[in-house]
Amino acid sequence: MYTGGGAAAAAAVIANAIKASGAIIDVEPEDFLKILAKTKEPLVVTAEGGVFKTNYKYITSYKGLFFHTKAKDPIKMPIGTELIKANSISIPD
Repeated sequence: MYTGGGAAAAAAVIANAIKASGAIIDVEPEDFLKILAKTKEPLVVTAEGGVFKTNYKYITSYKGLFFHTKAKDPIKMPIGTELIKANSISIPD
């Protein structure tokens, strides 16, 4: 797991890749886990958000596409998932 400046740098790299790709697919948490199961060593960026209630956001890439999900409770990631904790995840409209 990354911490401090390393997490910020890794999150910035992923954010720039997302801007370049232009497409982010929103999926349900169950479908997000199915995508992770298809990946040998998945990389997931996670952040907590919300104003009145905390929610948990996750984003990963698979076959050149970016997949995003949001959940009310933390999602238990498969063994071998590399998690990067970001301060926030912003999904462009």
